[in-house]
Amino acid sequence: MTQIDFFHQFDKQSTLLHSFAYNLTKNSEDAKDLYQETAFRAMTNRDKFRQGTNLKAWLFTIMKNIFINNYRKKMKANTIMDNTDNLYYLNSGSHAIENAADSNILIKELTEMIDELEDSTRIPFLMHYQGFKYQEIADHLLLPLGTVKSRIFFARKDLKAQIARQYGKLREK
Repeated sequence: MTQIDFFHQFDKQSTLLHSFAYNLTKNSEDAKDLYQETAFRAMTNRDKFRQGTNLKAWLFTIMKNIFINNYRKKMKANTIMDNTDNLYYLNSGSHAIENAADSNILIKELTEMIDELEDSTRIPFLMHYQGFKYQEIADHLLLPLGTVKSRIFFARKDLKAQIARQYGKLREK
């Protein structure tokens, strides 16, 4: 394929390449840059294109590979490697460290509320909270599945009532 033929064939694919570039980047300026880089690579490597193969697929592959490589470069650029022994400044960016005293007090109060529940609702509720599935709880406690579900429901209902008494009405979701 002569150079002029190659340029003519490339020009036929131009609209599709622009669309594909925009699909990948979702930004018109980045799409133009990606198209331009693809055109440059295709022109400089046109001797590697084999006559009789699919030019469109070859160009799309070049564009996709350029996009992937650029994405990987951006991700690497956003990664900060710190090999210092002093970790004092590590993660000390713009985020302020908050005191967790309020949340610790709330967790303590919620734990006390849970402890006040009757054993028949507290135990299934805690097992569910710890990640057990309803059927696992039912098998462990030798109870029907519906009973386990209703006891967990009643435990939640009792906890909501206790929280509402102590902290006022909470927004229902």
